[in-house]
Amino acid sequence: MKFQSTNQKSKLVSFRDAVFKGTAEDGGLFMPVKIPKIQDQFFKDIDKFSFQEISFFVAQNLIGDEIPTNELKQLINESINFDAPLVRLDKNINILELFHGPTLAFKDFGARFMAKVLFYFNRDQNKEITILVATSGDTGSAVASGFYNIKGIKVYLLYPSGKVSQIQEQQLCAFGDNIVALEVDGTFDDCQSMVKRAFKDKEIEEKLILTSANSINFARLLPQSFYYFYAYKQTIDKTKPLVFSVPCGNFGNLTGGLIAAKMGLPIFKFVAATNINDVFPIYLKTKTFTPKPSIMTISNAMDVGNPSNFPRIISLYNDWETLNEKIFGVSFSDELTINAMKEIFEKYNYIIDPHGAVGFLGLKKYIELEKMKHFNGIILETAHPAKFVDTVEKAIQTKIKIPTELEEILKKEKSSIRISNQFSELKEILLN
Repeated sequence: MKFQSTNQKSKLVSFRDAVFKGTAEDGGLFMPVKIPKIQDQFFKDIDKFSFQEISFFVAQNLIGDEIPTNELKQLINESINFDAPLVRLDKNINILELFHGPTLAFKDFGARFMAKVLFYFNRDQNKEITILVATSGDTGSAVASGFYNIKGIKVYLLYPSGKVSQIQEQQLCAFGDNIVALEVDGTFDDCQSMVKRAFKDKEIEEKLILTSANSINFARLLPQSFYYFYAYKQTIDKTKPLVFSVPCGNFGNLTGGLIAAKMGLPIFKFVAATNINDVFPIYLKTKTFTPKPSIMTISNAMDVGNPSNFPRIISLYNDWETLNEKIFGVSFSDELTINAMKEIFEKYNYIIDPHGAVGFLGLKKYIELEKMKHFNGIILETAHPAKFVDTVEKAIQTKIKIPTELEEILKKEKSSIRISNQFSELKEILLN
């Protein structure tokens, strides 16, 4: 499989080169030249397959034969080694729990897979790879966990000071060794901008082998398609229309779902649910995409004012009308998010985090507008509610249990380097 830039001004590259480069020379993001269509028989037989077998099949179709079959199977089995159960709330509404990995967030899927892929491609090289990551919360901890102590890889995590939860910050800053946490005086958009500038800097390019573990890297994005197929497998009545409601920030999760749909997964509709950082829902209404500074909310992983994966979405559905047929976009305030957490707890006795609550609101809004009576509604629950313990407990007026993994993290000493949002400071750290 060959990969091309979303700007289509760079030469085609292999999957290996797309992983190492992270972004294309023309500033675009890598995508497969063609999204392969899976035969109908696979979907008829999907109940027979395990999560790992489904993941292997999807990965092999998207990356071709660059990683031999046995090695790819082993890579999948070692990285996708935890569940993503579908929890039924009622006859139509389900929660896809994506927080059963080591850092209790959906980013574990992509980070662990990418770490194994990079190690595989770099195993015979005597060169250190430098990974740059901008994070608004869960990406950084998942990357830190996935790449911790992996030989030949150094990771720099940039996160906005004071704009992630305490638990998220501890997860970012407690690893040490080959993981360096950079606490930036600014917003997530500042962090993301600094990372993008680093990839365009000629001096850095000459001295470092630089790549990214954000969802701008296709290896990080790819596994976010796996669990859409697995969610479909777990539905009881596959004849009902399938509606995925996706809490959206940088739009990697939605892009993973759109790729799954292009491959043939029978998804009726996507709901792109955002907090008040609503540039994408506005685009769906107006045809105008206008990035703007991000605004801090209680669903902080979605506080993104210029979603990186927007060019990928446009490359998949390159006209506005088709995109609107496939995606319903909607945004919600913190007040509505808090009310949703309370409603879900009181109505279903289920504790959901703020991001999943936004997804719930999005599904509810779409179903009300369309007056749907029978459907498979699946809300992506992207993080364990304990990662936002103060917000969740305040909303539901109930104490929640902190998982052992998080309790252990909180005991560790925080270690970070404080920097401004000026690129020059990041550059000095990287080169020195």
